[in-house]
Amino acid sequence: MGVSGGSGGQVLGLDTLVRLGRALRGPGRSGPPGALRRLVLPEGMTTPLGCDAVAVPARLGPLVLPRLPRSGCVYADAAHWWWVVPSDSDYALHWPAPVRYAPGTLHPDVSRPPVLIHRPDGTVPYTPPIPLYLTVCRVTGTAPSWTRPISA
Repeated sequence: MGVSGGSGGQVLGLDTLVRLGRALRGPGRSGPPGALRRLVLPEGMTTPLGCDAVAVPARLGPLVLPRLPRSGCVYADAAHWWWVVPSDSDYALHWPAPVRYAPGTLHPDVSRPPVLIHRPDGTVPYTPPIPLYLTVCRVTGTAPSWTRPISA
């Protein structure tokens, strides 16, 4: 599997390359300080679309959660609230600062990992990414990326 300019080779799109790069990173479940860990989903949850997470500063979490029409699994630690979203929910979205997008639900390996504070009814852990994006834009005072003027 490679990128080829000649005949017979397979050409990979940018989406595929990004997905492969993320898959190669692995979970990083152990290692030196500063290593990364994945959020642990509740037993019985299925992830047919893969999982990423959106980390919102803890001070903003209580402003975001009640504004969402529906939430999936939400975790919290001292610094952030984490919403589980389908993989690649950052595609074509520019999540506003100070929000952080975490491919693979990776978070810093700290002594007190995030704890589950909201579990949805059902078996999928996802918060719909577009309502989450719009809500985060609203509480951070950021215009959604598609409403910003395009510069030439």
